[in-house]
Amino acid sequence: MKDRPPYLAIVNPAAGGGRTRKMLEPALQRLRAAGIVVDVAETSGPGDATRIAREAYALGRRKFIAVGGDGTSYEVVNGFFPEAAANERPTLAFLPLGTGNSFLRDFSDRGVEHAIDSLISQRSSNCDVLRLRHRGGTIHYINLLSVGFPADVATLRARRFSGRGELGYVISIFLGLARLQRRPFPVRTDGEEDFDRRSCLFLTFNNSKFTGGTMMIAPKAEVSSGTIEYVRWGPIGRVGLIRNLPRLYDGTHIEHPMAERKAVRRVEFDLADPVDVMVDGEVLTLHCEELDVLPGVLDVVA
Repeated sequence: MKDRPPYLAIVNPAAGGGRTRKMLEPALQRLRAAGIVVDVAETSGPGDATRIAREAYALGRRKFIAVGGDGTSYEVVNGFFPEAAANERPTLAFLPLGTGNSFLRDFSDRGVEHAIDSLISQRSSNCDVLRLRHRGGTIHYINLLSVGFPADVATLRARRFSGRGELGYVISIFLGLARLQRRPFPVRTDGEEDFDRRSCLFLTFNNSKFTGGTMMIAPKAEVSSGTIEYVRWGPIGRVGLIRNLPRLYDGTHIEHPMAERKAVRRVEFDLADPVDVMVDGEVLTLHCEELDVLPGVLDVVA
């Protein structure tokens, strides 16, 4: 085991309201006691994890641990790509010590314990990476990208309740309900002739099932399917959404008459202006143009 290349743990010490730094050392001790060699690099601000991952990958490192929440993993993934798409596949493990860790729920709901067990046993699998081209550049992600209601909720949480954990997410959901918007986000998939310009509550473009920790927004998504799980919910009203809100947590919302889902390989956007998007826990404002999938270009230890 000692001959294995060391992992580089990229740590966001501010994740989880600062609890990541407190919980990190006991987790590292368990890994090192099991013979896992781990080097550590801490971030000091937004974008640092991307820079650290990019520089380390360029120097030949291929094994990484994202220590924090979904946002930390998102930054690390964007440090690998696009370079890794045409070169040696990186390996990404997780120590989910942050606030939101939706991606790992596809594998287990045991959080840190499962992540440590996976690292010790070196349990890994191939994972797709989704690529979004927008007018300002390109981003990559492994969980989901959404527009509409989930992005509105995430934006509220990021701007007003970022320090309140799961409670902040719940508060943001109810504020989102109070100011509910239904609007079009014109898209077409897999070369369809026409753009879908119907108003909707939300669109999500998923690689894995969960968002917001426990909301199963895309119950049929698989991280190595080679496709984008596209979920659309039409212009449901406020009362209807409140009645059906629990279905967003068990995945049965896709059975609603206003809901649609399909597995696709390419999505084109025809947006008049930039929109707020939620991507892997991060809130961005982007003028989206095209989305596709890079099949099996990442190994995940999970």
